Amino acid sequence: MALILHIETSTPVCSAALSRDGHLLKLIETNDPRSHASRLAPFIDELLKFSKLSISDLDAISVSLGPGSYTGLRIGVSTAKGLAYAATLPIIGISTLQALANRVIMENKAELKDLVTDNFLLCPMIDARRMEVYTAFFSPTLKLVRAVQADIIETNTYLEYLESGPVVFFGNGSDKCREIIKHPNAIFFEGLEPSGRFMIQLAESAWERQEFVNTAYFEPFYLKDFIATIPKNKIIPPQ
Repeated sequence: MALILHIETSTPVCSAALSRDGHLLKLIETNDPRSHASRLAPFIDELLKFSKLSISDLDAISVSLGPGSYTGLRIGVSTAKGLAYAATLPIIGISTLQALANRVIMENKAELKDLVTDNFLLCPMIDARRMEVYTAFFSPTLKLVRAVQADIIETNTYLEYLESGPVVFFGNGSDKCREIIKHPNAIFFEGLEPSGRFMIQLAESAWERQEFVNTAYFEPFYLKDFIATIPKNKIIPPQ
C-alpha cells in the first residue's frame, strides 16, 4: 500500500492525481491544449497542499510513458524525474494505452457486459498525424494482445481481429476511424481521454511488485521521432 502521485501528459489533457492505498484522494486536470508546461507544477502543488503533504511524504511517482505527444511526454517525464531526484523517490512507468483501456473497463461495465467473449478486444487509440493512430490491443483483463504500433487506418486495417470477435475502439484517435472501419464487430466509445485517475490501479499493482523504471536512464515511449518544423508565417531576414 502506498501514497503515489500520478502524472498524465501524453495528450492535450494535463492531469495529476494523488492516491493512497489504491484509492483516489484528489484529481486535477484540464484539456486546455498546450497548457502542460504552465499547469502541471501548480496542479501538483495544489494536490499536496490539499492533502497537507509534501513531496517527501510520497512513496512513489507514476508517470504516463506514452505513446503520445512528444512535448507533453517530455514535460511529464521531466517533472517526474525532477521530483523523484529531489525526494529520492522511485518512478513507476505506466503505458498510456493500458491506462486508457483501464478507464473503459472501470467506467463502462454495463456496456461491455454483453460484449465480453473469448475473442473480445479493447483497442485504445491516440491521435497521430493524418490517418495515423498509436494503438495496441488488450484483453478484458488488460493483457497485451498486440504490441503498440503506429497504424495507418484503412478499411481492412484490423480485419483479422474484427473477424474473430467484437473490438471496442476508443480514445481521441478513434474518432477519425469511425467512418472508415465499418465492420459489424467494430464498436466505438466516444469521449474517453487519458487521466491520472485511471493510472492508480496499475501503479498500485506495480508498487506491490516493486516494478520501477531506472530514473536516470528511462525515456518516454515516443514511438516516432520528433520532427521540428518552422511556422509558415515565420520570416527569416536575409543575412
